[in-house]
Order: sequence, then C-alpha cells, then structure tokens
Amino acid sequence: MFAQVNSVGLFGLNAFPVTAEISSSAGIPAINISGLADMSVQESKLRIKAAAENSGIKIAKCMYTVNLAPADVRKTGSFYDLPILVAMLTVSGVIDADLKDSAFIGEVSLNGDVCFVQGALSMAIKAAECGIKRLYLPYENAAEAAVVKGLRVYGVKNIASLAAHLNGLSPIPAAQPVDFNINDSFSVPDFADVKGQDAVKGAVETAAAGFHNILLIGPPGTGKSMIAKRIPSILPRMTFEESIETTQIHSVAGILNKERPLVTERPFRDVSHTASSVGLIGGGSVPKPGEISIAHNGVLFLDEFPEFDRRVLETLRQPLENGEITISRASGSVSYPCNIMLAAAMNPCPCGNYGAEGKTCTCSQKQVTGYLGKISRPVLDRIDIQVEVPSVKYEELSGREKSESSKVIAERVQRARDIQLERFKGTKIRTNSQITPDILHEVCVLDEQAGAYLKNAFEKSGLSARAYDRVLKVARTCADLDGSEIIHKKHIARAVQYRTLDRKYWQ
Repeated sequence: MFAQVNSVGLFGLNAFPVTAEISSSAGIPAINISGLADMSVQESKLRIKAAAENSGIKIAKCMYTVNLAPADVRKTGSFYDLPILVAMLTVSGVIDADLKDSAFIGEVSLNGDVCFVQGALSMAIKAAECGIKRLYLPYENAAEAAVVKGLRVYGVKNIASLAAHLNGLSPIPAAQPVDFNINDSFSVPDFADVKGQDAVKGAVETAAAGFHNILLIGPPGTGKSMIAKRIPSILPRMTFEESIETTQIHSVAGILNKERPLVTERPFRDVSHTASSVGLIGGGSVPKPGEISIAHNGVLFLDEFPEFDRRVLETLRQPLENGEITISRASGSVSYPCNIMLAAAMNPCPCGNYGAEGKTCTCSQKQVTGYLGKISRPVLDRIDIQVEVPSVKYEELSGREKSESSKVIAERVQRARDIQLERFKGTKIRTNSQITPDILHEVCVLDEQAGAYLKNAFEKSGLSARAYDRVLKVARTCADLDGSEIIHKKHIARAVQYRTLDRKYWQ
C-alpha cells in the first residue's frame, strides 16, 4: 500500500514544500524514515507509535517505509510528526479522505495531543503559494496561520479529533483570521516626563519619522536612556505587510505571544552590552534570528555603546547598510531581514565628563581616545544622526510645566511617514532611510540656497560619500516633517548639524 501527504519544511525563515511518502509491506513491524531526516525527525517514529496507542487508534502492524521528499534537502524539527502519522493512518485505512489539496504540520505528544510549533506563519505562507487549500496544524498556531489569504486553517488539538474530522464524523471549525488592529492602549513611557532637552527630542523625532539611526552622547544622568526608551511612544503605526514580516521572525525565534499571534506594535529591543555576536545577529547550527532581526521594523537600542565588544559592533556594519543579515553554516545559509532603527547611547569617556560644560574630566587623553576608539569610523558613518545630550539646568528640572506629550509628537511623525509611504508607493522602499542611490537626487530636490550650503559643508567638513547621502536623506525627513516637497537651507543645516559630533569626539 502507498500513500502521500503534503507538508511544509522550514530552515531559518525559508519554508519549502515537503511530501511525506509512505509504503507499507509485510515484515517485522517497524517505521523507517529516509529523506535526509535529522535525529529530531527520526525520533518521530517513537512519538507517533505511542500517540496512536494512547489515542485508541489501531495502526496495522507491518513495515512502514517513509520518505520525506525532496530527499536531497535536510529535514529538521518535530513538525513532521503529524504528516507522517496522517500518512500511516491513510495507508492503514484508518483515514479515508482526499488529501491532495491539504497539508499537515505539527509535533505529536505521547498522549496524542498536537503541540505548538515555531515558524507556523512562514510555513502557512509557503503552503498557500504551493496551491494548498486546507492546512492542519496545532490549535495554538491556528490564529497565527489564519491571516494567510486563500487558506482554510484548522487548529488540531489531538489526533483523535483530526481522524474524526477527516472521516467526516466530527468537523473541526476553521480558524478565523486575527483582526489587524493597532493597540493604542499599550503602556509605554511618555515624552511628557522628559524635562528640557528640546533639541535632543527634535532629533529623536526626526529619526523616528525617517527611520534613521541615532546616537545619543553625553555625561551620565542627562537622560539618554530615558529618552531612548520613550521612542516606542512616537513610532508610526505598522502596516499590515510590516506586521506579517515581523510576526514571521518572532514565530521562528519562538517569542511570539500566543495571546496576540500577530505583531502590531513595533519591536523595541533593549540589548545588554554583554550580548555576543550570535545573540545580536543570530546563529546556531540551524541559524536562529538574533536581536537585530527580532527588532525588524522597530528599534534596536544599544545602551553603553562602547562597552560592547568591538568585534560584536563590527558585525553590524553589513546589516545596517543592507537591511538584511545572512548567516552561513555547514547546514546551509539563511537570510533574515533587519530593517531597523538603531538607537545607541554612550558616555564620551570612561568617567563620562569629557567635553561636558561645567564638569571636569578625570581621564587621560589616552583613555578618552581608547574609549571612543571602540566605535570604529565605519560603524559611526552608518549612524545618520549624532546628537549631544547636555546636562539639564535646574530651572528646567524644577519647573512644573509638562513637556510636549508623545501623542502630539507621534502625530507629526505619522504625517511625515504617510508622506513617505505615498512617495514610495509601488516600490520596496518605505522610509527615507532606505532611499537608493539611483533615485536619491530625484527624491531629494534642493533649492538653490540649500545646494550652496551643502556644497560648502561638504568641502569644509570633508564628508564621505556615504555621509553625503545620509545628510540628504535626513534633510528629506526634515522637509517631510515641515510638509515641504522641496528641501530648503534650514533642512540641510539641521541634517549637517547632526553629523558634527564625529569631528568633535573622533578627530
């Protein structure tokens, strides 16, 4: 007897179609699995046998040969349990149903329950692309996968209920798609709590509007971390496409909230300076996404920037430039998107007082140079906005007047982001920080005074080609915040001002 059942495999974020082929024959009862199956897949035969027995399902005692096709692609993970089991039930005559347009994904426990798996959304998307109409997967994954259009998703609690459903005895209701609604009530700190620092808040607003990388530098206690941790309160709303992309990564990483299976709030990842390169950019024998990918479409916050291992920071260079990180291992290569807004905060020296007004630095010049030297010029060059955070005056701290709220700032940021979405409609570009060189001058139109100012700044400051491009992109965002299609001198001046700290501290 022969049967085959559709499934989907996953390696990193890359899903691929898999067919569980099974043949039964006379002989000593056994289950043999082929098709480049790793140990986690080979162990499925033990789980399947126990699950069937404990669910009261009788499988014919014979020799089963299982092949997971294509046989030249390595299979890892426990989500092949369900398709192999369904294939066995079909060839044994326990299930009598047409499964040509159905696919099965899930781990089976010893008592017959179907358990939660990681990466369900990526596999559901691939199943729909392959023409699958019905997808059966763990009940806890159903809401996550149901967002895929053109796919009827069934959440399976145990194999007994699945067998009854496939035989038409007790139908399982199809899962309903999760409503894509933005949660405006989630609690985050408000910018109204930040006293003074108007120039810094303006820089953060510009960064949030155009998704530009930003570096906050200043003495301890000036509010660098406080300001950075309020960035989520002013970020623009996620689009549905961004939500799907981010949910896929969180699902593969195993951090998806089962109660809210669709990510609708932009991620904010506050990473400790003890993080390794694997923790930051991802890795492992089967490469998992790191913090930079988990923060996709959101913010990656690196506090105490120079305290990170320099080699770890250097790994940021390529993903910050390309918005994608590729991890290569012996088992294969995986690419994860990482379109992020990097927010970094640091002191200017070990004691923190170097260059601070009214304070005395106790560090030697060698210590200061060594401390700042932990941030290489190539990494610094990829940070669009560099802003100094000075000490707050007593009058500002003691004043009872509330600062501008995050809600007011967020409205301006959203208007600027809406302008960008309309400008780049029909392209892969979403924000000004992603503007490609081929359309840079077409999008960033300067008036005569702005052009003359930029020329003068470029010649006097010795800006690099990369810095020149980034100044134009930041100026484009400044103009969008003002509702201006043309970039004027004041927009260029502000963008150039955001590139001056590297010459003050990193001479």
